[in-house]
Amino acid sequence: MDRGIIAGTRVPKASFSGQFLEFVRRNLTWFLVVGFVLLLIQDIFGTHGVLAMRRSLVQAQSMQKQIDELNEENQKLQDNVKSLKSDPTAIERIAREEMGLARPGEFVFKTSPDVASKPSQPSTPSSPAHPPK
Repeated sequence: MDRGIIAGTRVPKASFSGQFLEFVRRNLTWFLVVGFVLLLIQDIFGTHGVLAMRRSLVQAQSMQKQIDELNEENQKLQDNVKSLKSDPTAIERIAREEMGLARPGEFVFKTSPDVASKPSQPSTPSSPAHPPK
């Protein structure tokens, strides 16, 4: 028996839009679940997700540590510059140690390092193991 004909009258088939709406109504829950899972995956693994934010936080902490170390080194250098500009003992120490200067009446004796204190270098034979005959 033809489904379109009931008791001599023809029942119109459901249109495509009607079938589509029925399909959406039946599967709406699954569409919502899949959409939610996709959004959750994007929030965790995406470009601006949780993992990317943690990486950025670790990188920012590392950068802050480097900045703190550089600020500390900069402060030490500024203190050294200030002492060199105003402290006469620091200036004298530099003049004596690095430049080899002395006060009037003083003598500076420069000595070479002791040869005996240097580690001996292993001797390398320049001739073959068996001398020629």
